[in-house]
Amino acid sequence: MFRWVSLGLVALWPISFQAQWPYGPATTPDAQRNALHAVRTQVNWLQNSTRTAANYRAQGYGNVWQTFQELRQVYGTFKRTLNPQQLAYGANELAELDAGLDIIQEAFANYHEDVASGQPPGMALNHMCQVLRQGSKLWLKELNETCARLRVGWG
Repeated sequence: MFRWVSLGLVALWPISFQAQWPYGPATTPDAQRNALHAVRTQVNWLQNSTRTAANYRAQGYGNVWQTFQELRQVYGTFKRTLNPQQLAYGANELAELDAGLDIIQEAFANYHEDVASGQPPGMALNHMCQVLRQGSKLWLKELNETCARLRVGWG
């Protein structure tokens, strides 16, 4: 008898179903806002690492390189939070942002060329860091404009 009563109570228990976000869990507005915040934070860390690189001498280059690679990773994670409509609508702008990171990355190759041509490493590092600061500042401006246009993080 107890079994029948408990089955009856279970049958009367309110069942709640949570609606799924139509784009899946990784593309929610909250996920987009969090990922965009992470990209902006990583750009700030890159900016800071370029300001302090000279203090670390030989390690300065490695610190800046690592921070830049982390920016690429965080940006890749951010792009995975975009829904199909945002990806389609912003395909050109996102391709330009990808190309922008490639162009910024050329500063590292230029550093090696400068050192190989006889420029003192400290001077080459300072020049590279200046280019990275300016480039990442412009890149972040473009990212912010693209995100506003794509309504990133909007419900």
